[in-house]
Amino acid sequence: PGAPARHGAATRDARLSGGLAPLVQVERLTIAFPSRERKGGWQPVVQGMALEIGRRETIGLVGESGCGKTLTGLAMLGLLPKGARILEGSVRIDGRETRAMEPRERARLRGSAIAFISQEPMAALDPLFSVGNQLREAIRTHTPLTRRQARERALELLAQVRIEDPRRVARSYPHELSGGMAQRVSIAIALSGNPSVLVADEPTTALDVTVQAEIVDLLRTIRDETGMAILFISHD
Repeated sequence: PGAPARHGAATRDARLSGGLAPLVQVERLTIAFPSRERKGGWQPVVQGMALEIGRRETIGLVGESGCGKTLTGLAMLGLLPKGARILEGSVRIDGRETRAMEPRERARLRGSAIAFISQEPMAALDPLFSVGNQLREAIRTHTPLTRRQARERALELLAQVRIEDPRRVARSYPHELSGGMAQRVSIAIALSGNPSVLVADEPTTALDVTVQAEIVDLLRTIRDETGMAILFISHD
C-alpha cells in the first residue's frame, strides 16, 4: 500500500515543480467556537487542517460525524455559522488569499470561483419558484446575460447534469422532483457561475444506493469536462 502513496506524492511534486499551482490551498486552518468553560476564550474544533486540490482533481475529506468536515468546507466559502471563527491559517482559492478579502469581494467569489452543494438538495431549492426561475436567477447573478440568454443557459445546464427533458424540468417546482433529480438541479445551480472549485458536502447521503452511484459518476464527468476541482466530503 505504500507504493501508490509514494507515486501520488511524486506526481504531485512534479506537477507543482512544473508551475501548476493547486486551485485550492488550505494551510494550518484552525476553526473555533466560543468556549463555554472560559469566558472570552475559544474552543478549537478543527486544528491545523491542510489540503491541496489541483485542477481536475478530487480530494475526499472523510471522517465521523461532528469531526469538522463540513466546517472546513464552509470555511473555504467564508460561510462559517454564527459564532465560529478562523483563529489561524490560510485559505487560498486560485492563488487568492480569501481571509484577506473584504466581505463583498468574498461574496463575489462564491458561485463564480467556488460553489457548494449539500446533502439535502431540497434545502438549496426555494419551493415557491420553478426550477427554471431559480436557475435563471443564479445565472444572472454571476453573468451579464439577458433574460432570453439566461433561459437558454438554464436549459444547457440542465442538459449538462444529464436531465433528459430540460424544458419540462425547468417548468417544474421542487416538490415535483425526486431526490436524485433535485440533487442534479442543485448541481446545475452550483455550475451556473462556472466555478473552478466545487465543495460537495455529503451529496449522496439522502439518496438511495443506485442514485448515489449516478451522482458520483455525474460529478466525475463534470469534473473532467470543466476541469474544476472537487472537495468531496463524506463519512462513508
